[in-house]
Amino acid sequence: MARIAGINLPNEKKVKIGLTYIFGIGNSLARDILKKSGVNGEKRVHELTEEETNSLQKAVQDYKVEGELRREIKEDIQRLKTIGSYRGVRHRRGLPLRGQRTRTNARTKKGKRMPVGGRKKVAVKK
Repeated sequence: MARIAGINLPNEKKVKIGLTYIFGIGNSLARDILKKSGVNGEKRVHELTEEETNSLQKAVQDYKVEGELRREIKEDIQRLKTIGSYRGVRHRRGLPLRGQRTRTNARTKKGKRMPVGGRKKVAVKK
């Protein structure tokens, strides 16, 4: 089991896919890391030698991943909230940031629907 950037990569996956399990590494960055380290991306993770694992670790160290990246994102959001920008206000209220409609949809960001208290209609007899 290869451990890179504090993450155990799944043994049966190909290396190019296994690298994407690290937060901050997608397909294109995984391809760049493999090119830089000289490791074949078609190999399975459990087939990696110790030298290949070490070269992957050195290549990943050049990028912000996992905890460092999460911390930076959190600080950026906090900065937006502090300066009171539009995006910061939307973060604070738990609403979509990028102009999506909120009259309908936006359930992922807003959460479960909360019923608004109202009165029942009373039938009027004549």
